[in-house]
Amino acid sequence: EVQLVESGGGMVQPGGSLRLSCAASGFTFSIYDMSWVRQAPGKGPEWVSSIKVGGRTTYYADSVKGRFTISRDNAKNTLYLQMNSLNVEDTALYYCARSGPTQWVAAPRGQGTQVTVSS
Repeated sequence: EVQLVESGGGMVQPGGSLRLSCAASGFTFSIYDMSWVRQAPGKGPEWVSSIKVGGRTTYYADSVKGRFTISRDNAKNTLYLQMNSLNVEDTALYYCARSGPTQWVAAPRGQGTQVTVSS
């Protein structure tokens, strides 16, 4: 059974940083592209970032490019999202998904971790 468990969310002031983690189990993590997706209150899901299996190729939505960094540790079966210079528009429930940048809509995902940016 595919399991994805996100952690690291919380409340932070504008300009702050958070690091999200996603612990994967139930599948061979190292052979799958992975992504982060978010959903803000009252809005549909939005793709945020993806990383290829080897970890060297990454993709970002324009809204987070230059502020967020996706990474993975295949030895630990863990996906990360370092988020810097957070703003109120980043407030959302963040999910990790077992997918690349174009298949995330129907991909397996976790329960999410809440990120709230507020002064």
